[in-house]
Amino acid sequence: MRRADRLMQLIQLLRDGNLHKAADLATATGVSMRTIYRDMETLAASGVPIEGERGIGYRVIAAITLPPLNLTMTEVEALHLGLSAVGQSADAELSAAAAALSAKLDAVMPEDRSRAPAGYGFAIYPFADAARSFQHLPSIRQAIRTRQKLSVTIQDQTRTLRPLQLDYWGRLWTCVAWCETKKAFDDLRVDQITELRVLPSLFVDEIGKSLSDYNALRSKVKVD
Repeated sequence: MRRADRLMQLIQLLRDGNLHKAADLATATGVSMRTIYRDMETLAASGVPIEGERGIGYRVIAAITLPPLNLTMTEVEALHLGLSAVGQSADAELSAAAAALSAKLDAVMPEDRSRAPAGYGFAIYPFADAARSFQHLPSIRQAIRTRQKLSVTIQDQTRTLRPLQLDYWGRLWTCVAWCETKKAFDDLRVDQITELRVLPSLFVDEIGKSLSDYNALRSKVKVD
């Protein structure tokens, strides 16, 4: 398994908000505890809101706040888009200002980390290309609201999706969807989408294909 894929698997394991011991994470991913410790440091440095430490366990914090403000998912997206656009500007002064602002935002993010990430909106390895997802976020969000199907291409494979929910994991965006191609739920990284097309066809909630069904399935897996 590639390291980027393992890190994504760890995010999925931690996203339930429960405390997970490093030994259990190591067993689930087939690596050593030392590797898990390094992976946790990498995820935290990439902006994923990891809480915990060696010998105790790890979990992902759901809340995204900037004291004294409470940010909505759309507001976080706006920050991402703005910083990414300005950070890539040819204007050296504006680019530097965006980097400085990202550092200030990181300093007040309520995340218990041993070291600060390298700038809000400027992800480091293994999600260094996360900015590629920004172009797709407005279309996905609109498709979720209007219940329109999407055609997406990931790793040269095209899928037809029913987008259900966008999730944010510290500079990494994922989309929960019912994949009509695979006939199963999918939780895909938006930055891995190379092509996206909004289809004219609409969808309605069907038994076994809705967001509530996805959440129920995850709860069942967690209990089992």
